[in-house]
Amino acid sequence: MTTNCIFKCCSFLIIQQCKIRVILICFAILAEIGCKKLVEVPPPNNIVVQPNVYTDNASAIATLTAIYTNMTNSSGFSSISSSQSISLLSGLSADELTLYSGVTNPIHIGYYKNSLSANNLTNGTGWEHWTQLYSFVFLSNSAIEGLNSQSANALDPAVKKQLMGEARFLRAFYYFYLVNLFGDVPIAMTSDYKINSLLARSPKTEVYKQIIADLLEAEQLLSENYVDATLLKGSTERVRPIKWAATALLARVYLYTGNYLGAEEKATNVVNNAGLYSLPALNDAFLKNSEEAIWQLQPTTLYFNTQEAITFIIPSTGPTDGNDATNPVYISPQLLNSFEAGDERGKNGNWINVTTVGTNTYYFPYKYKNGTQDLSITNPDAQTEYLMVLRLGEQYLIRAEARAQQNNITGAQNDLNAIRSRAGLIASLASDKESILSAIYHERQVELFTEWGHRWLDLKRTGTIDAVMATVTPMKANGDPWKSSQQWYPLPLSELQRAPNLVQTPGY
Repeated sequence: MTTNCIFKCCSFLIIQQCKIRVILICFAILAEIGCKKLVEVPPPNNIVVQPNVYTDNASAIATLTAIYTNMTNSSGFSSISSSQSISLLSGLSADELTLYSGVTNPIHIGYYKNSLSANNLTNGTGWEHWTQLYSFVFLSNSAIEGLNSQSANALDPAVKKQLMGEARFLRAFYYFYLVNLFGDVPIAMTSDYKINSLLARSPKTEVYKQIIADLLEAEQLLSENYVDATLLKGSTERVRPIKWAATALLARVYLYTGNYLGAEEKATNVVNNAGLYSLPALNDAFLKNSEEAIWQLQPTTLYFNTQEAITFIIPSTGPTDGNDATNPVYISPQLLNSFEAGDERGKNGNWINVTTVGTNTYYFPYKYKNGTQDLSITNPDAQTEYLMVLRLGEQYLIRAEARAQQNNITGAQNDLNAIRSRAGLIASLASDKESILSAIYHERQVELFTEWGHRWLDLKRTGTIDAVMATVTPMKANGDPWKSSQQWYPLPLSELQRAPNLVQTPGY
């Protein structure tokens, strides 16, 4: 099974041309659970947990590949890529994005006005992330169970090891977003819906313990170098997680949980891997297989590059309105004004760009620059951009913050200034713990904007969300005040009705 075959069969809806049964199995599962809940339905009869899926390398690899494919399939799971992505909806929740006034989609409005409702009929529901992320957890658990089955002993040991590492890494990745978007969440460790339907919410500390356990195991299992579609040869493609992806995510998790020594150590391991990673010029950072990329996802929309570019780049006609707006957002005044004078990231054509319609000017994220249809894009070779998930720039900022928290001011300055230097800025003058931390938080705002919810999560973990949103929310919500409970998203009402031990997020 080649990468191109996966890409064409899965992405372009011509599965019938790919006569490999496992692809049909994978997409039967993904289509099934895409519209059903983790705790609601039993798995289909011939799903991925069937032992015969793991009796040969090609079938086993294709099973995991199908997960990655659907993470960027605009007709698949919306949490990862599309106009309901984590990047877009959390950017609306925070102070990064402005919702165009003509947009009528209740989901976008609910996140933008911080007015999500537990009622699944109005104003967004939390479904947009909860159901999708737990669907991916289910697939990860299924893969782990299959790889632990006796039939998987037929796999090449190196392939089995890599796939198990990928499954453990992916489960940790999905839980990282679940715990940071919803707070306490159930820890589902099986694909058995009967067990999952009885789970209660576990404390955030317990969820993080499981995330860390998965990532430590993934570090040991995953290849140190990028692998091709067979998982047995090297590759220039950075679309499958390897050891350094697990290390990078672990650095972030340690930072979030206050293990600053661990965060510094893990980030250092990535930063020091100069043979794989470096900081390229700004406009090269988000290209496919960029030197900065630790893990990217290969887009799967026919004739296009990333879904992020399709959504964020505003055409010459301006933002789109209505319930199904393709381009519903633009950069907020708060984000636009956060760039220092001379910051190359904030200059038109670099990481932001601008569209003017009459007397209205709309600035928009421009990290991904190719959002128009290109009929030559019928396979990955024709693509120029992949969706960035983990990158080196964040690791410098993780280490800077971890060092500052340990009173290593000089080390923190060096890391902070590595990022500032690429942006064309002078070295930071911050020289004490409080000022250097403030400078780092600001740098994260202008470096990581509209990427995977960093701003929303940073406001929460640094304890500044109430102060910021108390000013921002009334401006977004026609004067309605901010409530601290709104920093956590509600659970979908349908989930509560089907899972007797689940309780709603406080405040909803």
